[in-house]
Amino acid sequence: MTELKYEQGPSTEAEILVAAEPAAVWPLVCDINLPARFSTEFQGGDWLDGAAEPAAGCRFTGRNEHEAIGRWETVSTIVDFQRERLFAWVVGDPANPSAQWRFELSAGEGGTVLRQSVRLGPGPSGLTPAIKSMPEKEDRIIRRRLAELNRNMASTIEGIKALAEERG
Repeated sequence: MTELKYEQGPSTEAEILVAAEPAAVWPLVCDINLPARFSTEFQGGDWLDGAAEPAAGCRFTGRNEHEAIGRWETVSTIVDFQRERLFAWVVGDPANPSAQWRFELSAGEGGTVLRQSVRLGPGPSGLTPAIKSMPEKEDRIIRRRLAELNRNMASTIEGIKALAEERG
């Protein structure tokens, strides 16, 4: 097993088949508050700069809470937006983000394949102090964090699936 290093941009993803057309899944993916219904960490978001919906360049805040870290807010910028296909944003400085997130939709047999992914770094994040204070545990710290993020992503896309299929 390869040792994970933060500087290399470790990532994780979750994928599910939704028995609905992309047009039914897309509005759920674009609702920046919807993941708060399913995530144990993400608490909600608000559009910034007068934006009311996603588009490339738009920004939003995200409120988060974690038992080991406490509460914090981030500012994210949408870096790629392709209707009914891709919604991607970075957290923090767009030139040096602490994380890069994506929702991707593609046609699949029986509906829409929905994938959510995250890549950590390269900019500093909440992991940075822990890694600096315990560099010998960097791999373990990153694996544990990726597992937490993956659980929340799986819950989110399962929730989106249930809502999209319920709506038909």
